[in-house]
Amino acid sequence: MSQYSINTIVCTIFALVAFAGNSVLCRLALGEDTIDAASFTIIRLLSGIITLLLVIFIVRKKHTSKTCLPLSYGNWYAAVLLFIYALAFSYGYNTLDTGTGALILFGAVQITMIIISVFKGNRLHLSEWLGLGVAFSGFVYLMLPSITTPSVMGFILMTISGAAWGVYTLVGRGSKHPLFDTAFNFLRTVPLLIVLIFFTFDDFSVTSNGVLFAVLSGALASGLGYAVWYVALRELTVTQAAVVQLFVPVIATLGGVIFTREILTLQLIEASGLILGGIFMVILGRRYFVTPLKN
Repeated sequence: MSQYSINTIVCTIFALVAFAGNSVLCRLALGEDTIDAASFTIIRLLSGIITLLLVIFIVRKKHTSKTCLPLSYGNWYAAVLLFIYALAFSYGYNTLDTGTGALILFGAVQITMIIISVFKGNRLHLSEWLGLGVAFSGFVYLMLPSITTPSVMGFILMTISGAAWGVYTLVGRGSKHPLFDTAFNFLRTVPLLIVLIFFTFDDFSVTSNGVLFAVLSGALASGLGYAVWYVALRELTVTQAAVVQLFVPVIATLGGVIFTREILTLQLIEASGLILGGIFMVILGRRYFVTPLKN
């Protein structure tokens, strides 16, 4: 465990729980038709902006020497990726059931990150390939019973969302100021949100519950969750960052059991074991077999 600091472990766990929280909140909001996809995306990102800027204000009060110029942190590339991920995610879940959408999303995330890593010249050890296969088989086993034939548009949208999140994660690996970079990535989405409002205003349909779910998703699960994820990425390889995210559907399903009274099944327990086992194979495989290599 010496390879990873306690801070990295805690941040990774927090981020994964936050990602799962997004899935649960999105399921509650869009699945119950409490809000339309565009409004959910807009409120989600705006809530993230407000929360992150408030946190930065508090941090600056404690560290008055810290400069905080918008153009000094984050970048437009990451902001566009963040916007694409959030928007495609919301609209994708309008045409896909939860199991199918999650499978496409996290499959796209994993494949995108690993393909980019391989194209950069990083080869996977046999133990990593085996771990990857075990983890993904557990993920498929968890979701397979609820899979239905997806619509072409839903499949495309969720694949785009997953690919955007995968690249956004890779961009964040070099962040030296996770909180500030995340905040100003969110802030840079404002012009895109204005365009989205202009084109979707007539279709807005919101309820108080829908707004609450979107705010919680944006402020806690997205804003703070993504900032903490950037911190964790400092010590995670590309492969590890890709594979650990397969744990998110397990947490999300457990969240469904707690918050939506879904039934905890033996299948969930078995799938969780496969996913966790595969994740540890990838992490420990690189630690003990290919330590000199860096992704």
